[in-house]
Amino acid sequence: MLILYVAMKHDYGKPEQGHSFEHWNFYDALVRMGHAILYFDFPTLLARHGRAGMNRRLVEVARAERPAFMFTVLFRDEFEPRALRRVSEAGGTATLNWFCDDQWRFDDFSRHWAPCFDWVVTTAAAAVPKYEALGVRHVIKSEWACNQFLYTRRPDLPMKHDLSFVGQPHGQRRAIIEALRAAGLEVAVWGQGWESGRLSQEAMIDLFNQSRINLNLANVSSAPGAHASRGRARRVVSAALRRLPGGARLLRLGPGLRPAPAAPPPPGLDEDLTAGALPGQLKGRNFEVPGCGGFLLTDPAEDLERYYEPGRELATFRTVRELIDKARHYLGHEEERRAIAEAGRTRTLREHTYVHRFGAIFDAIGLPSQQPEAILAAPQALGETMEIR
Repeated sequence: MLILYVAMKHDYGKPEQGHSFEHWNFYDALVRMGHAILYFDFPTLLARHGRAGMNRRLVEVARAERPAFMFTVLFRDEFEPRALRRVSEAGGTATLNWFCDDQWRFDDFSRHWAPCFDWVVTTAAAAVPKYEALGVRHVIKSEWACNQFLYTRRPDLPMKHDLSFVGQPHGQRRAIIEALRAAGLEVAVWGQGWESGRLSQEAMIDLFNQSRINLNLANVSSAPGAHASRGRARRVVSAALRRLPGGARLLRLGPGLRPAPAAPPPPGLDEDLTAGALPGQLKGRNFEVPGCGGFLLTDPAEDLERYYEPGRELATFRTVRELIDKARHYLGHEEERRAIAEAGRTRTLREHTYVHRFGAIFDAIGLPSQQPEAILAAPQALGETMEIR
């Protein structure tokens, strides 16, 4: 199938930061499934052609190449709604956007853009009725997954770390890492904002394989109510700026004007880290670590039990004390830890790869697809990729 792939090639559009999550997961999976890709890297094209020129280029490519499917991952407001609708209304191309953060971004972002597409994907179950209330009927509830072509088990690598964590040190994360270390546990951390810095994609996959326990701290990344308070603060600041001379120009500067939320206090040992917070959001990490055969210790997330069985395919915690106790337990019970990691890997490869996710999406839209088992058993020849200029 010919796919017009519209997403960022580099992390947040910055080549110096390497390839983006979308590139390593969505693009890599689609091209390894044998699909031909028209790669529309919109940050690069925006810099080259300007906003109006980039939007014209999108419509030109869609009309000239007539792809069967346009797969889009929007970021901000780089596109014009009219251009997206013109691709959709031209006929012959089914258009879809994968909305990444509907747990907290639906009201400010997704609801404005969803009508521009034939179909939308959301990872938030609570967003489905919200879309339907807007009159957006073609909504697919999907989820993150593991790109099994990249995230693989590497038994040749030696174990190097008791616990590891990859992610930025915002919210309560730094305090939780410090609590683990104060309890005598060795924790290796990487990510923008930590002293050790970022990891490459390959090094991160190696880390998943070389850690006895891989931590996931998703739900504790924001203080309870932080997203709501930031939204209110942005509205107050925006209203004030509009009343000032030159305020409209300042508003266009964007994220730099947003007030930074106050750092939350360190959590108590027995404080429920999920209490009063937004529903925990499943992330790619929940699937990538088990896909590598790594052991995952994670805070709870919305619908987690739909995808994995806690205690058998991964482990969960709700308080810092429980996190410390479970880390000590699984470090001291290697056979149990390995059995859980292997069960998580088996479940991932059976149900939670992007081959499974895209297969279900194509079936829902009515596009041609193969059985995931056939692709996983005998991977296709790489599809061709043409970079749009």
